[in-house]
Amino acid sequence: MGDVAVVPPDASRAATGERSESNGAERRKTCPALFFIASLLCAALGMGLLGEGLWIKAKAGLAQILLDRAFAASIATGKPVKPWSWADTWPVARISVPRLQASAIALAGGSGQALAFGPGHLAQTPRPGERGTSVFAAHRDTHFRFLGDLKVGDEIRITRDDGITFTYEMTGADIVRWDQSEIDAGAAGYNLALATCWPLDGTLAGPLRYVVHARLKPTSMFGGSRHIARAGLY
Repeated sequence: MGDVAVVPPDASRAATGERSESNGAERRKTCPALFFIASLLCAALGMGLLGEGLWIKAKAGLAQILLDRAFAASIATGKPVKPWSWADTWPVARISVPRLQASAIALAGGSGQALAFGPGHLAQTPRPGERGTSVFAAHRDTHFRFLGDLKVGDEIRITRDDGITFTYEMTGADIVRWDQSEIDAGAAGYNLALATCWPLDGTLAGPLRYVVHARLKPTSMFGGSRHIARAGLY
């Protein structure tokens, strides 16, 4: 038989110890590097989220400025003015609640783009100040957040794009299914309905809607008696 090389126990332990020390040193070098890289990734992610949040707020603020300008131009010219050239909607009214110091520019129609920037006036319903029920809809977490703070008797002022302001008084509120609202656009009198999703603090889409009802106050219509007489109000 040939000779078989055998490593003495002491030599084996020495070699193992050297490898362990070497591996430990490598791990000590690697861990700080990994921690540094992870920190950079977390910081980059945080900055990205912060930047996105700031961009959304800046975009929303700019949109409101453009909407205000377009609404003022509509009143001045008597013609619909789009807030930006590619918009598929335009301002038709300003909704305000004096007690809550809440205000929002309402847009024509209930399209997704319209509701992204303000309440939408449903086209199949009359204009504010006209006979029937004028209906506006908006998201519960943005432009109609104030609906939950409204109380019976509160004044809701609607300024149209012709500069005429009509004041409504809240008479009540209902929670209804979206397809069973029983809102009658041709109802007798001069009515207003403001609708948003229910529950007001919800985050998921659902079939329920919160609808605020209001009635026109004939003694609080601003804009001149000539227009009121021409419209046949009361």
